[in-house]
Amino acid sequence: MSEEPAAPLRRRMHILHLLPNLISILALCAGLTAIRMAVEGRFGWAVALIGLAAALDGIDGRLARMLKSESAIGAELDSLCDLVNFGVTPALVLYFWGMRADTSLGWIAVLIYAVCCMLRLARFNVGNRLPEGEDKPKGFVGVPSPAGAMLALLPIYLAYGFDNALRLPPWAVAIWMVFVGALMISRMPTPSFKGVRIYAENARFILVGSVALIAALLTYPWVTLLLLDVAYLAAILFLWRKSARSLRSVV
Repeated sequence: MSEEPAAPLRRRMHILHLLPNLISILALCAGLTAIRMAVEGRFGWAVALIGLAAALDGIDGRLARMLKSESAIGAELDSLCDLVNFGVTPALVLYFWGMRADTSLGWIAVLIYAVCCMLRLARFNVGNRLPEGEDKPKGFVGVPSPAGAMLALLPIYLAYGFDNALRLPPWAVAIWMVFVGALMISRMPTPSFKGVRIYAENARFILVGSVALIAALLTYPWVTLLLLDVAYLAAILFLWRKSARSLRSVV
């Protein structure tokens, strides 16, 4: 009589190792709920939930590295959640908010933006899988999808920050979405805080500045988000000009 094959060994894992994936799933739930808020006309909540998804997206990967629980499934979950949260959700929120008056042009902009986000994420994933010997870019190339989502929502900040006095027409919102999508798939260098180092004696200023930023977001959310977008665009322009000058000097 032949012996039955041995049962595969069951691997035990600490329950805390599930925390990064749980955070990714919570981010996805926030993004999907933002779509519901937009359908119901509660665009303030929709923007807040997209911001929450962006904050959670910045936590899950770092937490996985801290817990040494990185996995291929976790990486795929993170990428799929990012596509929904920062590619599909902001596009639909903007469509319901300010582009239904021109459905054809608005929907074309939604499709272009979502596809650009998908391509940006695919390029990022391929770059992360490069062999250890190959050089990887120190900063971001193109606008990351969470930053792209917050940039795309700028027309809402502009309208709500000035009591609809500066509300953009539907065609302008559509053009802005396509522009942000182009920034995501561009080869432009964009700011990254991953490699930023500060002197220990300056940490207190960073902490105080962070508290001031959070207080401003809670007190004047629309104006603060608008100023953050303008500052981010200025940083992109600065890095682009710096890169262009360095290329000219080499040539």
